[in-house]
Amino acid sequence: MKSQHTVLVIAAAALLGACETSDDANRVVGELTSDRVELVAEFAEPIVELLVAEGEAVAAGQVLLRQDATRAEARLAEAEAALGQAQARLDELVRGPRSEQIEAARAAVDGARDDLAFRRSDYARVRDIHARDLASDELLDRAKAALDTAIANDKLRRAQLQELLTGTTIEELAQAENAVKQAAARRDLLAVDVERHDIRAPVDGVADSRLFELGERPNPGQAVMVLLAGDQVFARVYVPEQLRVNVRPGQAATIHVDGLDAPIPGRVRWVAAEAAFTPYYALTERDRGHLTYLAKIDIADSRERLPDGVPVEVDFGSGNRE
Repeated sequence: MKSQHTVLVIAAAALLGACETSDDANRVVGELTSDRVELVAEFAEPIVELLVAEGEAVAAGQVLLRQDATRAEARLAEAEAALGQAQARLDELVRGPRSEQIEAARAAVDGARDDLAFRRSDYARVRDIHARDLASDELLDRAKAALDTAIANDKLRRAQLQELLTGTTIEELAQAENAVKQAAARRDLLAVDVERHDIRAPVDGVADSRLFELGERPNPGQAVMVLLAGDQVFARVYVPEQLRVNVRPGQAATIHVDGLDAPIPGRVRWVAAEAAFTPYYALTERDRGHLTYLAKIDIADSRERLPDGVPVEVDFGSGNRE
């Protein structure tokens, strides 16, 4: 009986050891992390307001900090004035000439016609006197020049009146309309510049770190704040080569987080197609064991956001792909 009991104990221990070995073979280690979003400044203006503290939860669209927008606002005001000027010119061309302008042009035509009639009679009189040798050649030339000027002025005044009566041409309207569109586009561009002086959160997340303080002036393109994106962290682990073929996106997994008694359900979001470590020498069967593949495991249940950087173990043994 004692011998039989000893055999049963050894068999149970062997079975338990096999199960633990099998479980360990399906476990990988990693840490909780978030996607990091660097928010950069677009303008070399001083920071005038900091609206969030490090570690504070933020919502998409929330203003995190502000830069001085005085210069940009002045340029925007200038663009709005130019747009108003272009629009007024377009309205003037659409309305056409005023009645007072047309009446003035008619009066100018009448005056030019009367002056032309006088110059013609004067020239005829001087020419008759000159024919009887009672006037000099210089006087005749002056009368002829005055007549030519009167003829030209009469043509000018008639053309000006005709221009007013015809109204605005299609080409003039097109030029004015394009000028308005150009001014509006300039105004919209500068309005965006003013808006971009407010650094906003592009997604929900946590303000991880502020890289500049109040009054400092970042360079354009320089990061001013780091945001941890998302409502919840995810597990970032490295899958060894022998498990890679059995780990696929959509597959369920179990996440064991240091500090939590109960495991957390998870789901594989992504597995890298290329190994994180590839030996430069030939990939023999022994060498392939060094290969690992980066994977991201999302936390499947709704819970309070877990902190970044906490070590985890992910078990793929009980995970099934849906």
